[in-house]
Amino acid sequence: MLQISHFSKTYPGGKTAVQDLSLEVQAGQIVGFIGHNGAGKSTTLRAVAGILPFETGSITVGGYDIHTQPVQAKRVMAFLPDNPDLYEFMSGIKFLNFVADLYGIPAAERTSRIQQYAGAYELTDALGSAIGSYSHGMKQKLALISALIRRPRLLILDEPFVGLDPKASHLLKQQLRELCAEGGAVLFSTHVLEVAEKLCDRIAIIRQGQLVASGATAEIVGASSLEDVFLELEGGGDGK
Repeated sequence: MLQISHFSKTYPGGKTAVQDLSLEVQAGQIVGFIGHNGAGKSTTLRAVAGILPFETGSITVGGYDIHTQPVQAKRVMAFLPDNPDLYEFMSGIKFLNFVADLYGIPAAERTSRIQQYAGAYELTDALGSAIGSYSHGMKQKLALISALIRRPRLLILDEPFVGLDPKASHLLKQQLRELCAEGGAVLFSTHVLEVAEKLCDRIAIIRQGQLVASGATAEIVGASSLEDVFLELEGGGDGK
């Protein structure tokens, strides 16, 4: 579903954010991308989503190269950044219909999907209000709904549980499992190591722009906890 091969990204001024990173996410898998702030997680996810240009390495999504076939690649995935950029002057329902128009979701299908996910996330009553009046948690839910109504084959999430209440967090975990059971795949970053340990099929740990561990969660964790493994690889620190 996703193949990252020898990806590197250097920003203007010479700062290398990610160096020679290779990672695969197969259909049916939830993969947790773990690392401290500044480790290169968001840079990698934004490159996969086709938002951040890069010169070294290759990224394919659903068999489509993000450089040479960006439209096709973006059609099969959805990306939720850690601080979603929403049109705050729009109402929630207008925003969701705008997203549906962008991705060609038929009117009948979009209505049922919006109702389904808005009801599940208890956001139905707020859809008529301007997004600018939403709390952070409500904005996070709206952004999730905008991704889920597209029924992506690959869902990319950057710190998706930040701002969500326990009920919404539980629901999202369930939906990620359902997406993978239907043949989709998920790649998400998180600093909540306990969530990653319980939810993910595989774990990839990035440190200072380099992948330092990758494998099945059970193999990475072993008899320890993910937090212990992370701290050992980091050589100390708070594991966040």
